[in-house]
Amino acid sequence: MRIYDIISRKRDGFELTDEEIHFFIDGYVKGEIQDYHASALLMAIYLKGMSDREMVTLTLEMAKSGDMLDLSAIDGVTADKHSTGGVGDKTTLIVTPIVASLGAKVAKMSGRGLGHTGGTVDKLESIEGFDVALSPERFIETVKKTGICVVGQTGNLAPADKKLYALRDATATVGCMPLIASSIMSKKLAAGSQCIVLDVKYGSGAFMKTTDDAEELSTKMVEIGKMAGRKMAAVISDMDTPLGKNIGNTLEIIEAVETLKGKGSEDLREVSLTLASELISLVKGIDYHEARQLCEKALDDGSAYEKFLEFISAQGGNTEQIIDTDNLPKAKIIHNVIAKENGYISKTDAEKIGSASVVLGAGRVNKEDSIDYTAGIILHKKTGDRIKAGDVIAEFHTNDEKLIAPAEKVFFDALTVSESKPVESELIYKVIR
Repeated sequence: MRIYDIISRKRDGFELTDEEIHFFIDGYVKGEIQDYHASALLMAIYLKGMSDREMVTLTLEMAKSGDMLDLSAIDGVTADKHSTGGVGDKTTLIVTPIVASLGAKVAKMSGRGLGHTGGTVDKLESIEGFDVALSPERFIETVKKTGICVVGQTGNLAPADKKLYALRDATATVGCMPLIASSIMSKKLAAGSQCIVLDVKYGSGAFMKTTDDAEELSTKMVEIGKMAGRKMAAVISDMDTPLGKNIGNTLEIIEAVETLKGKGSEDLREVSLTLASELISLVKGIDYHEARQLCEKALDDGSAYEKFLEFISAQGGNTEQIIDTDNLPKAKIIHNVIAKENGYISKTDAEKIGSASVVLGAGRVNKEDSIDYTAGIILHKKTGDRIKAGDVIAEFHTNDEKLIAPAEKVFFDALTVSESKPVESELIYKVIR
């Protein structure tokens, strides 16, 4: 078998066999297939697409290219939740304790933030003492004991995906639906959970800009998961506007805790409850409405908050910073952002809002960059709100005064102010089951 023949077959629109896909992934990870060959095949896939069978095979081969977590030692049904990324998206911090308080076993690997999107691992590390680098043995034991464990991704989880993603980034083949779906699902399958709910974002702050693209990606990922023997659902949700009000690591911990205590933003509560209910529906084999009642009760009676405290404690975090979030570290400078005109905020570019928080120090441009956990933005006004010149519409939190002016420029570029109130968009567009 030759990689040349595989490239030419896909170039001419033929389906690749399982053996050909295995040959490509195995050879590329081992270094036997060169980047220029892989680049040619990726472009052929980009132009000609892949069948569902090809996608599933590619995903499984990528998942099996490194460590496959064995969760069989965990009694009960294992559950995982994945977001395609957004601004102010702290739903993992709310969803996982809800579902764990109802008996699901959440064994989760999460990533760090890059660019305008935040990472769950960074948010958790803003809590004093919280450890995301547990051994596999302690990871399993923590899930068995508390029902939740969230750690950083291991270096050898789906290494084929890491190599291929870097190549896709350099060869203009990132925006290929089969490759996007395989990239995401290879890591989810390698992580081992039986039930998986995907939060697929669309809009200005998301990778998928339209509902059509988000629906196509969701459908493909759900199909891959089902064909690989997992119970799947995907929630398509709006990311034209940041989720909740707080953007930045420590600030998002504060808002997540507020939500777990029955406060917080209504949009954040709704998306979190939708995701949790879909996951409990899969875990318990019950319909969504029954699952929703259970999740609302867990959130409203304090069960989810108590489970969150247990989770933080089990991974070495300082629970005093959760019980009273005033104990969390804070930025030295809080700058009020003042409205310049009257009207309604008719549109918000969530990506630019996220970029403004990065300017303040809350995020990374490169993977190696350090971040300021205390930096970020609190939104006092969002899309649909009426504003008047002189109103405080946001707070900037930073430790460097020189960052305020450039962050303000990006922030105001993100806002469109109009005379008329905009039509309210749907927070949850669709659920693919």
